[in-house]
Amino acid sequence: MLTAGDKKVRSETFVSRETNEPLRTYSASIKKWTDKINLIARKDANDEAIWERHILDSRQIVPLIPAGVTRAIDLGSGAGLPGMVVAIERPDIHVSMIEADRRKAAFLQTMVATLGLSATVVAERIEMARIAPVALVMARALAPLPDLLVYAVPLLAPGGVCLFMKGRNAEAEIAAAAADWRMVVERFASQTDPDAMILRISEVRRAG
Repeated sequence: MLTAGDKKVRSETFVSRETNEPLRTYSASIKKWTDKINLIARKDANDEAIWERHILDSRQIVPLIPAGVTRAIDLGSGAGLPGMVVAIERPDIHVSMIEADRRKAAFLQTMVATLGLSATVVAERIEMARIAPVALVMARALAPLPDLLVYAVPLLAPGGVCLFMKGRNAEAEIAAAAADWRMVVERFASQTDPDAMILRISEVRRAG
């Protein structure tokens, strides 16, 4: 049966002095590029919303990354949330960002080069991506949990974990996933959205 850790932990949104400048450069670039290719919703394309609702929101993943992770994958990275934020905050982790939209992938590649990040952009559909399994798979606002697990498990190394940022339907998605998957789920309360949480999922395997 599905095992669910009930802990709810408020993760830090503190941004270190060393990463503040590249994050600000990244934020400004999201604003600039959204005018052309809709990286994020246009209503959020202002400095405050980008910083609070997107960058600091994504940054909550960083303290939840298990020790020893050196490679990670961001599924459906879009504007690079949370993959780009992790690559900036954790230069010791090589992040592969999978994004099928070629225009968004071009933005990600520009950011990787501009900021000198240890990251790779994979401009393919998730199911077509050929990447060696990693210890951490991430996603934000991509798909319901049952679908996320289908995407993530082939890319997850033994003993690896998933960090998924979910909204108000998280509990229903966990229940739906229990029909096909066995896993340990830890819940972490979001600091940026009272209806949201971050799921840290481990020991994932098919049911039966």
